[in-house]
Amino acid sequence: MNEAPIAPAERRATGYSWYVLVVLVVVYILNFIDRQVVSILAVDIKADLALTDSEMGFLGGAAFAVFYALFGIPLGRLADNWHRVRLLGTGLALWSMMTALSGFAYNQFSLTMARMGVGVGEATASPTAYSLISDYFPKRQRATALAIYSSGLYLGGGVSLLIGASVVAGWNKAYPGGGPLGLVGWQAAFLAVGIPGLLVALWVATLREPLREGGSKGSPRPFGEFLADLSAIVPPFTLLGAWRRGPQAFALNLAFAASMVALAWGMIGLTGNLPQWSAVCLGYYAVFSWATALRRRDPATFRLVWGTPAFLCTALGYGLVSLAAYALAFWSAPYAETVLRLPKQELAFVLGANGALAGFLGVIGGGRIADALRARNPAGRILVIMFGVVAPIAPIWIGYTTANPTLFYAMNFLAGMFGATALGAAAATTQDLVLPRMRGTATAAFFLATTLVGLSFGPYMVGQISDFAGTMVEGRLVGDLRTGILSLIAVAPVALGLLLYAYRAVPAAEASLNHRSGEAG
Repeated sequence: MNEAPIAPAERRATGYSWYVLVVLVVVYILNFIDRQVVSILAVDIKADLALTDSEMGFLGGAAFAVFYALFGIPLGRLADNWHRVRLLGTGLALWSMMTALSGFAYNQFSLTMARMGVGVGEATASPTAYSLISDYFPKRQRATALAIYSSGLYLGGGVSLLIGASVVAGWNKAYPGGGPLGLVGWQAAFLAVGIPGLLVALWVATLREPLREGGSKGSPRPFGEFLADLSAIVPPFTLLGAWRRGPQAFALNLAFAASMVALAWGMIGLTGNLPQWSAVCLGYYAVFSWATALRRRDPATFRLVWGTPAFLCTALGYGLVSLAAYALAFWSAPYAETVLRLPKQELAFVLGANGALAGFLGVIGGGRIADALRARNPAGRILVIMFGVVAPIAPIWIGYTTANPTLFYAMNFLAGMFGATALGAAAATTQDLVLPRMRGTATAAFFLATTLVGLSFGPYMVGQISDFAGTMVEGRLVGDLRTGILSLIAVAPVALGLLLYAYRAVPAAEASLNHRSGEAG
């Protein structure tokens, strides 16, 4: 039985606040183990299911990311209006079960379905965690707390490589021709990382639900709001919702849907990748439908999230940082295995440990520096995000052009550490640009950028360019992963442009929160 709600910290975080943060970090570690384990399994899955690099990029990106992003929208609103601890525990149980079911996949379609389910479950994690952290920690400690939470991303990604490689090696050694139920090593790895999450979900259920900052109690009909949001993003109900808002809204929705169909059609013709572009364009159409519905139902939240250029530029600028980060996280292990010909268990250990340490140091150090700069300059955190754009460029170029394994590992470490500095700063900035009752929705919108821009396109872009630059060998396409990975450098100028605008706009946007919210009603 959970204890009574407690009031949020005002002057300093309590011991219990730090305990809650530890539990949330464990959950986030599991989140990224289940999300990223597919990276170390990619070479085995690709060979077993006869896939190309672009198809593997889809499985490592959009297959998960689109549904993670879309369900993050209504689940973010539910986190604003309902019991966040219960929501997080339910989501953890769901994504753990779907990860385990990935172990029974036998073709691209069945694995895609399982990864979509993982995306839906994991969509509960960050909206609830960000909102809980914002109520357990005062503003002056918030970037540090969010950075510590975000370290789970890197710890989980690193551990996933170690676990995945170990399970594959052990299983294939014990069962060379396939084990019980005909399962091979990569399938057993999915089962090994999925099942423990069901036990952690019980631990999560023991946490106390804090009172929300400012005394906000959310909606009296949380599930009614959730169903309304869900219907706003699921076609064809999106058209019915637009029709209820009037002929002009319906025409606009239909026109945007037609533009997404045309874009998908063109890109499928260019790349031949039906799942990627169908999923991405469906995602963009669904987000547009939800945003237009939100504008009518909750104009204040719409104004402070979608109607604030500072928020959008911060989220999109960091989204491009995450594009490179997700691409490297997914493809570094397959690159080392297929291009540098390094043993799987060796590269899993080194890349896993490097990734965990680099990410942890980068995100914690970046969060602390961001808080210090924020104390002197309202837009100081944006400078840390800019650093996360520029600093990884040289390590990426050096690391992915050398044939020396030691130099490759060292440069991969630096690229990961430098890129990780941006996360706490970007997350804290977006939280400061909305009112307390809007934080779950703002988190969902922030993660739209990291998923529909970063995760949906990072692994896929590298895989697609690898396929374009590849050659046919004995009737089989062999991609050029080096060219694919180096293409990531091209996104840096766009990210810098967005962040330069955000740097100028954030102080005024934060100072006018209450005024703009009041104007919107």
